Amino acid sequence: MVLPNDVDLLNPPADLEKRKHKLKRLVPSPNSFFMDVKCQGCFNITTVFSHSQTVVVCGNCQTVLCQPTGGRARLTEGTKLL
Repeated sequence: MVLPNDVDLLNPPADLEKRKHKLKRLVPSPNSFFMDVKCQGCFNITTVFSHSQTVVVCGNCQTVLCQPTGGRARLTEGTKLL
């Protein structure tokens, strides 16, 4: 007997898995990641943590690459995510 509300628990849709809490997913995975950011002034590439809690500045020209928020860090205008 198949009900219309049955959900395949072994192969859940990706959008439903992304919305779940990180520990309640079928395969637990973190929400954070490391990203390469290119500076707008000197084109230097810096690795930045996605949920950084401090202001990240470029090593060469001292421009601000990202600002911390409550969760994910916000990239500054002009910086590019690689």
